Amino acid sequence: MPWCVGIDEAGYGPNLGPLVQAAVALQLPGNDTAGWETLRPFARRVSESQTGCLTIDDSKKVYAGANGFEKLEASVRRWFGEAWPRCVHMVGDETELLDEHFESDFESSNVPASRIAVNFVTPASFNPVVAKSGSKATVLSNGIIALLRSMLGQLPKDGEPLHIHADKQGGRHYYGPLLQEAFTEGFVIAEKEGPLESRYRVLELGREAVVRFTPRADGASAPVALASMVCKYLRELGMKEFNEVWIERVPGLKPTAGYPEDAKRYYAAIRGVMESLMIDAETVWRMK
Repeated sequence: MPWCVGIDEAGYGPNLGPLVQAAVALQLPGNDTAGWETLRPFARRVSESQTGCLTIDDSKKVYAGANGFEKLEASVRRWFGEAWPRCVHMVGDETELLDEHFESDFESSNVPASRIAVNFVTPASFNPVVAKSGSKATVLSNGIIALLRSMLGQLPKDGEPLHIHADKQGGRHYYGPLLQEAFTEGFVIAEKEGPLESRYRVLELGREAVVRFTPRADGASAPVALASMVCKYLRELGMKEFNEVWIERVPGLKPTAGYPEDAKRYYAAIRGVMESLMIDAETVWRMK
């Protein structure tokens, strides 16, 4: 059965907190590479929620409403089981290489085999890349390259087809050079490049490999939705810890989600404490 990889990110726009990118691979039938029908025995989308079922969907939908973080956390933790966070293969920020595979917390033998990789980018890692390249889009590109390399290394050499689906990155349409850098042993051929889809075939990998970038991919693909949920969950965990650190030191400080306008208020409030602790601005505030 094909390996279907979904890639997404959370936290690209904020000035505070981490950018998180993730890739999730599920082994799915060739007639259901999106995965929704295969997952129906134990998972539902937000609009189809059912008692006892896991929720898998665009992270914004899972997170919406009351107890959003708790709903997101319950779904991520249940899918990845007791192995979380040991199962996470980190590819950024000098994190240790952790377990490459895991078992989901389900008794059913029909749960697809899975793999996961995460790129967790702090401002201290984000800013040097932007300063050197002049564009924060380079951070996303570097992360995707790292995730794709990680996934290719994790997957068994079983010759099964590889289907990779990701959201459009900043609205761009051309990903050939990026993919060639990720798949150095292969040869990337562009099949279609436009606003609705950018599609590529990668030859010489020992398996059929297709990569697609489309708008709103997290609504079209279960692996992308899972990646979206992992990113949002880890981003929220990061912001929770970030807020706890500064609220403890600045009386009356209200928490922030890190997005530009509110980030200015928050950053102004913590600058004095940062200076007293000799914490450089570059380790806290993203330049773009």
